[in-house]
Amino acid sequence: MGPARGSAPARPRNRRALILAAASDLLYRRGYDHVSMSDIARAVQVGPSALYRHFSSKQALLTEVVLDELHPLAELLADPRELDPVLAELAEAALEHRRLGVLWQREARHLPPARREELKDRLRGVASGLAALARAHRPELSEEDARFRAWCVFSALTSPSYHQVQLPRAAFAAVLQRMARVVLDLEPNEFARPARAAGPRSPLLDRRASRRGLLLSAATRLFADRGYAAVTTEDIGTAAGIAGPSVYHHFASKQELLDAAITRGSAWLELELERILSAAREPTEALRTAMRSYISFAYDYGGFIDLLIGEVNHLPEGARHRARQTQHDYVAEWVGLLQRARPELDAACARVLVQAAVTTANDMSRTGTTRDVEALLRVGEAIMLSTPAADLTAAS
Repeated sequence: MGPARGSAPARPRNRRALILAAASDLLYRRGYDHVSMSDIARAVQVGPSALYRHFSSKQALLTEVVLDELHPLAELLADPRELDPVLAELAEAALEHRRLGVLWQREARHLPPARREELKDRLRGVASGLAALARAHRPELSEEDARFRAWCVFSALTSPSYHQVQLPRAAFAAVLQRMARVVLDLEPNEFARPARAAGPRSPLLDRRASRRGLLLSAATRLFADRGYAAVTTEDIGTAAGIAGPSVYHHFASKQELLDAAITRGSAWLELELERILSAAREPTEALRTAMRSYISFAYDYGGFIDLLIGEVNHLPEGARHRARQTQHDYVAEWVGLLQRARPELDAACARVLVQAAVTTANDMSRTGTTRDVEALLRVGEAIMLSTPAADLTAAS
């Protein structure tokens, strides 16, 4: 006998999983500040009250989303096995959970401290599993070297989160697996020393003659530390030593400050790349010089990298499109250099390799695991220049 006529449809048994899937998609595409519980409820076609039966708050839901995306990678590293089968499974899992990189790097700041520490513990567990895998493969590695490689491998695996390049599934997984293997196969070195504490902030930054420059420096620092939504123009004025209303003599809005900060950093990268291209004699040299320059920039101006990764969604549509197009064009120059250095690579595969190298530099500069330009340069070079090209574009 079927359900009585007019009765409510049965509640799906996998509703929690449906909620997590919908939340993961919305948070990835729009960002935490632009997604409400009502948005998620509509995506699952339930009322908000049904959401709150499973998750007490948007923060609680975000926590479960990130942990749910991370769990398959952690599970694969729980039992020691041979290297290549594990890397193959990790590559497949990374593609299946392609949103992970953006969700933990961009959105985790919205978690309450206790849940953020829980996530960091889980991430450290994944890194420890990868480090153990590295040392089992190469027992001569020091603990520091193995851990450094582990974080680099994790960044490379999660790098597809930051682009929309599509390859046949089998070929894409092969790219990720081979990138990870190349990083683990690097010769042992004395690099990857733990990062030293940053020196004291120079007083010259707070004594600039240009008030506009003071405001841009203060805004970049505050947006990177707290997130755009949590910072007011009064906060920026106070940090710059300028009365709140006076901020508007230089910038019409907080959005304009964010736009100017992102534009300034992008302009520096574009001009530096122009300088490198004009001086380099061949594409491999240019690519290596660009990588070294970018890594140094990421370490020295990590706040700008934070803005690119986490705050572009807060720009108005025109400025947001411009910022993303500038990023795409910058990466495209690297892709062109890589294709000239390695003619066997097509544009899609070259983009995947370049994005993995850039993501690794971004992640390492933001997490503070190490501050070793030479070590990170070796990893970036290996990913782009040494990942085997055979069958990378094979159909699945």
